[in-house]
Amino acid sequence: MRKIKHFIDSGFVESSSGKTFDQVAPATGQVVGQVSEAGRNEVNQAVEAARNALTGEWGKLNVEQRCELLYRVADGINARFDEFLAAECEDTGKPYSLARHIDIPRGAANFKIFADTVRNAANKSFEMATPDGAGAINYSVHVPKGVIAVVCPWNLPLLLMTWKVGPALACGNTVVVKPSEETPATATLLGEVMNEAGVPAGVYNVVHGFGPNSAGAYLTEHPGVDAITFTGETGTGEAIMRAAATGVRDVSFELGGKNPGIVFADCDMGKAIEGTMRSAFANCGQVCLGTERVFVERPIFDEFVARMKSGAEALKPGHPEDAETNLGPLVSEIHRKKVLSYYELAAEEGANVVTGGGVPKMPGDLAGGSWVEPTIWTGLDDDARAVREEIFGPCCHISPFDDEEEVIARANDTEYGLAAAVWTENVSRAHRVAGRLEAGITWVNSWFLRDLRTPFGGMKQSGIGREGGEYSLEFYSETKNICIKL
Repeated sequence: MRKIKHFIDSGFVESSSGKTFDQVAPATGQVVGQVSEAGRNEVNQAVEAARNALTGEWGKLNVEQRCELLYRVADGINARFDEFLAAECEDTGKPYSLARHIDIPRGAANFKIFADTVRNAANKSFEMATPDGAGAINYSVHVPKGVIAVVCPWNLPLLLMTWKVGPALACGNTVVVKPSEETPATATLLGEVMNEAGVPAGVYNVVHGFGPNSAGAYLTEHPGVDAITFTGETGTGEAIMRAAATGVRDVSFELGGKNPGIVFADCDMGKAIEGTMRSAFANCGQVCLGTERVFVERPIFDEFVARMKSGAEALKPGHPEDAETNLGPLVSEIHRKKVLSYYELAAEEGANVVTGGGVPKMPGDLAGGSWVEPTIWTGLDDDARAVREEIFGPCCHISPFDDEEEVIARANDTEYGLAAAVWTENVSRAHRVAGRLEAGITWVNSWFLRDLRTPFGGMKQSGIGREGGEYSLEFYSETKNICIKL
């Protein structure tokens, strides 16, 4: 059984308290490792190492030297691709076929993408008149913000962690990463790659543990942390924001969602079914950008529901490494209980269960895993809890609509505003509807299509700030103005 330790100041260390917790494989429910749980002592050590690195060798590197190191990190992940793939899939239970094409390649690419972004970032300059006629020049420069606390989710552990660590390091910051307690492996493995790439000690640190009264709280409350970036549940974001208020630290949050998909009668039905299937069931529904509310124009409603039912029932759960597996388990037994409670709630609220709604029978060692059936409902009102609250499982509610104004109002009737999808072959309608939806990103005739140079973030209770491309520089650096009198 493997031991997962903290990575602090370029070394792997156990907790001074000796406290550990189990690492459980969600596909089987078996304990596969022991993870050190950080106390205040380990968090203090990690933050101190990160602060020291700011003024050490790392702080003396220029942009080109930093970016060269990040390219080496990306190459190091790719060189150990199979190790990262196995670790990610054991932690999450997701199919190798998914992680092989998305999680690991994007996890590596994030370092190169943000290295290039920082390399090519332009500074602005302004000439101005002065009373003596000599003039002055103002110009802007980007400087590191300092120590960034990176608090990560469990659904896309490597991808979303490097989405934050990549730009943070490219901008010259140092980081202390707190992975989810459910998925500790790849953040720790990345420490080995950092050492192999020659990243100076203290630049990248990892502490393991939970949220309240554990590593998460100790890190976000720490006065040595200059800014906090977090992806996860909205309630946790509120708690972190309260902690960040002490010391007026900056925050960047990508939080919950209850995302709508709108399917018009003039859509390409095949594309709409394929896209909505992915958005509802990919990664067992554990995607913040996923679609849990589907609105379908009435003339095609029955056909759409029938084809979604067939698609959901054709999904194949199984061992992550099996080539035919395209549906993994939920991340944990605790999360399964939450999702199943919503399955029960939907039935109590009067939903028509089109398919699913329970637990599948799994063979052999998979019987102990955190499996649920992909589930589709119809028949609920928009104010039903199963329609309004984020479930984060492989499920969606499909309801009919009659006109454009109606569906826009219903889609926007939510406290969240992360993502939306629109399916129509009418280009005027596509622009018109997309522009009126209250979401940080709206896809038209696609889903999860991402140009990493574009802004990403949520509206309303789905988050604060934007990341991606040059938008990340606004959070991960401070912009200074320098005025030179001529």
